Amino acid sequence: MPSEIAVEKKKLKNPPLQLHYLGDRALRQPAKRIAKVDDELRQLIRDMLQTMYSKDGIGLAAPQVGIHKQLIVIDLEPDNPANPPLVLINPTIKQVSKEICVAQEGCLSIPNVYMDVKRPEVVEIAYKDENGRPKTIKATDLLARCIQHEMDHLNGVVFVDRVDNSLTLAQELSKNGFSYQAVKPVA
Repeated sequence: MPSEIAVEKKKLKNPPLQLHYLGDRALRQPAKRIAKVDDELRQLIRDMLQTMYSKDGIGLAAPQVGIHKQLIVIDLEPDNPANPPLVLINPTIKQVSKEICVAQEGCLSIPNVYMDVKRPEVVEIAYKDENGRPKTIKATDLLARCIQHEMDHLNGVVFVDRVDNSLTLAQELSKNGFSYQAVKPVA
């Protein structure tokens, strides 16, 4: 279900929140469940959306801006004002498909690095919306990938941890000023 939180989809010269980048410990800390959904949390959601739009992103998890809460914002159509963003509070995976697909991913916390990552093609998620209402969503294609990518952030995992080709990954990271030492491969 799309969000009811209204934020103008525009780039701000000074977005409200600072992004953290690969190598920063903030990206490796697991996020905590959110106990109550209130106006303070809704303001954080607005700030995250404005930061994501300002950085040309389609998804942002709270740990990427140094906030260790289980909160994700997603907007696959950032150029379409009529398409509201998706807000996921305390998301949990209910089911994943057996079908796996490989596609290129990037991340606001690792600018200019794009690598192939294997993920389940379909995912079913339970979450709360910005009003604290329980919801479920069955996602496919780019939305499924984006949700899984952002949920990884809630567990201290970044997409490069899932890249199989370590040689190419090391070269790409180095070319963009990141250290391969910051990668923590997941099985």
